[in-house]
Amino acid sequence: MGMGMGTGTEAGTGTGTGARAGMGTGAETGTGTGGPARSLPPAPPPRYRYYQNTCTQSYSYAWWDWERWEREIDWMALSGINLALAFVGQEATWQRVYRSLGLNQSEIDAHFTGPAFLAWNRMGNLHGWAGPLPPAWHLKQLYLQYRIVERMRSLGMVTVLPAFAGHVPQGLLRVFPHINATRLGGWSHFDCTYSCTYLLDPGDPMFQVIGTLFLKELIKEFGTDHIYSADTFNEMTPLSSDPAYLSGVSNAVFRSMTGADPEALWLMQGWLFQHQPDFWQPAQVRALLRGVPLGRMIVLDLFAESKPVYQWTESFYGQPFIWCMLHNFGGNHGLFGTVEAINHGPFAARRFPNSTMVGTGLVPEGIEQNDMVYELMNELGWRHEPLDLPGWVTRYAERRYGAPNAAAASAWRLLLRSVYNCTGVCVNHNHSPLVRRPSLHMDTELWYNASDVYEAWRLLLSAGAALGSSPTFRYDLVDVTRQAAQQLVGDYYLSIRRAFQGHALPELLTAGGVLVYDLLPELDRLLSSHSLFLLGRWLESARAVATSDQEAEQYELNARNQVTLWGPSGNILDYANKQLGGLVLDYYGVRWSLFVSALVQSLNSGSPFHQDQFNQAVFQVERGFVYNKKRYPAVPAGDTLEISRKLFLKYYPSALQRRRAVPA
Repeated sequence: MGMGMGTGTEAGTGTGTGARAGMGTGAETGTGTGGPARSLPPAPPPRYRYYQNTCTQSYSYAWWDWERWEREIDWMALSGINLALAFVGQEATWQRVYRSLGLNQSEIDAHFTGPAFLAWNRMGNLHGWAGPLPPAWHLKQLYLQYRIVERMRSLGMVTVLPAFAGHVPQGLLRVFPHINATRLGGWSHFDCTYSCTYLLDPGDPMFQVIGTLFLKELIKEFGTDHIYSADTFNEMTPLSSDPAYLSGVSNAVFRSMTGADPEALWLMQGWLFQHQPDFWQPAQVRALLRGVPLGRMIVLDLFAESKPVYQWTESFYGQPFIWCMLHNFGGNHGLFGTVEAINHGPFAARRFPNSTMVGTGLVPEGIEQNDMVYELMNELGWRHEPLDLPGWVTRYAERRYGAPNAAAASAWRLLLRSVYNCTGVCVNHNHSPLVRRPSLHMDTELWYNASDVYEAWRLLLSAGAALGSSPTFRYDLVDVTRQAAQQLVGDYYLSIRRAFQGHALPELLTAGGVLVYDLLPELDRLLSSHSLFLLGRWLESARAVATSDQEAEQYELNARNQVTLWGPSGNILDYANKQLGGLVLDYYGVRWSLFVSALVQSLNSGSPFHQDQFNQAVFQVERGFVYNKKRYPAVPAGDTLEISRKLFLKYYPSALQRRRAVPA
């Protein structure tokens, strides 16, 4: 969400590199993890090193000012990124186009979502939710886009501009009552109040008029590098599975691009193919891809580290593709990685028969978490063969903290083999009971040995005297302590559930009391000691974009809703969960308190626990948090090392015992 991968921040993964980017020329470059520049092998044949997911624009960049953007772009250059989205400010151009077509302001206001949800407005999933967009928003975002595009191009990057995917506001049907537009179904638990977008038929003449008009306006404003992005069927089922229809849609999108730019090349996210594999059979995939001339589309194999699509589509039926690591969903906190898959995946894709792979990419939905995984993936873009991972992570720890330290290196090797080595199909949605609405049926299964994290925690703490002045070390200590505390929450939850099911009230009160009145408040204190783990930082960055009190209230509501309910009624509840100081205590903590109280009441009264009744009660708590006016500090308080040490002394000895005692 708004904090970010450490990219140029005080915990930054790109800090201290002192390197030249090289941009695929094989020039001298740093590893992007700190320390002196050194010579890496020449860049291999694949041309592109891509960065960004369309969702990152909302989960992480929504409230960024120019200073934050500049740091990110500089980190991109130091990391060798040479292809990136430039999506900011497009709504100002769309508004101009809609007005020229005859829509009035109220129709435009009913179309755009609020800033925290624009990614899904752009992909046709949502309209109107948490909006409208104030006039000042458009002006500020335009100003940012000018600077973003200029900075990216000055550092040798190819900017990817947005294009028309076929979705239109409902107001267009008033102006042009005879156009052929069909309403799609609802998206992700939203009904047609905020979903069910209108999609123009590819054969309708207005498809080309709107698409070309928009792109001409955009190019006039920002120039072009001739690559454009559009996603017509993101998590939405097409109206027909007829290959002729699907081919017609992609052909119409592409022609609307070439109508404005004859050199246009379409960059498309390949998420849809693995998200709805029952619909996207080989004939349907081939039709959509081959509706565009070969070589004029680049497909992002978006989740290639877990569910590569190139393998069952004959390398996307001849269209070029980029092997991407998605890694993160919603900007969740939680140590996670698939290091073996990303260490071997790009090289296997290159060796694939008739491979059309043209690069590697980072496409997290939300940044500012798990820095190591992104640094590893960036380095692999320059390599000819897989790395020796234990050796690499040992050097990474030294570069990250600016000095060799045996304990810290050992900690990182433990993390590498455990939390960072999920195998099989691994999806980094944080399912820890900590960040989920409590129930008696919560998933506590881990893909790794929990004791490895506890031991890494101990080792990092032991390195505190030597490395405590390093900002990256302090960030990592918070992150590893947070992961250990998250594991402990899972253990206490199992104790609570077992006590309830065994009608053991004293044990329920003990486990519930420790969780609600000690562990969660201590975790909140820890998170509140570091600027990158503050709820207030996210909320205040939203308010800072505003030009009036009314805007500030709207933006803060957007920011609060995204990390909690994700919709008016918990439509995508806790999807974008974060572990932030303030959020743990006043949102997750209050939910857990209510849950324990409900279980205690159930045992005392001899009546069954009803999940539906609890859900109704807890929704009032969740909604109350979203509309709460409480301000949270944007400046950290307390000493990270001291708080982590206190947590360790209190919980570490029992942590390993609890692991042995609690059944999986």
